[in-house]
Amino acid sequence: MKEKQKKIFYTGFIAIGLFTMQIPFSQLLGVQNLRFSLFDFYGPIAGAFIGSGAGLLTVLGIQAVNWAIHGFALDLGTLLRFLPVLFGVLYFAKSSKWILAVPIIAMIGFWLHPEGRTAWYFALYWTIPLFMHFLRDKYVFARAIGATFTQHSVGGLLWIYAFNMKAVVWVGLVPIVWKERLVMAGGITLTYIAFNYLFSLISEKTKFKIPFVQIHERFRA
Repeated sequence: MKEKQKKIFYTGFIAIGLFTMQIPFSQLLGVQNLRFSLFDFYGPIAGAFIGSGAGLLTVLGIQAVNWAIHGFALDLGTLLRFLPVLFGVLYFAKSSKWILAVPIIAMIGFWLHPEGRTAWYFALYWTIPLFMHFLRDKYVFARAIGATFTQHSVGGLLWIYAFNMKAVVWVGLVPIVWKERLVMAGGITLTYIAFNYLFSLISEKTKFKIPFVQIHERFRA
């Protein structure tokens, strides 16, 4: 029965992920025809409920199914936007200090690029996950901020090398990024709290038990 419930749960979790991918949220700054979707709120929370490894596999599975549905029509921009989510999953899932190497490496890599050296202070945004690490176990919002800026660091590093985006563009994004990332962090936080409540409600009020899901005691139904 437990294995059957697991299969049902994962199927439902993936189905919800696919649904959120189809709902655009906002334009990706500096890039035409590429948008954030509600999946950017949903994806990072996966590891917090089912573990970092299972969360990564689930997020990869959601993306693979989505690509299959759309005929594997994949361009470089879409791929580079998706990969950072995996690092957001890892940051949000567990308080491992190893994940802090990601924004540090991203900063160094950004500064090594000629355009990145000119807009060096843009990469200082990626110190935020380092500070949020000390607050992540106390505040869900701190975890969300750390996760979304970890994603941002990976995306920024990949983007500058893939597209050689000019320093003037990075400089122009400096006063915009913090607004975008606060919205992202707020969305991740609310999504996590909502699903935590939902899973605890399902577990307590129905015969469908999900002990394999890690529920935050503070946000139980």
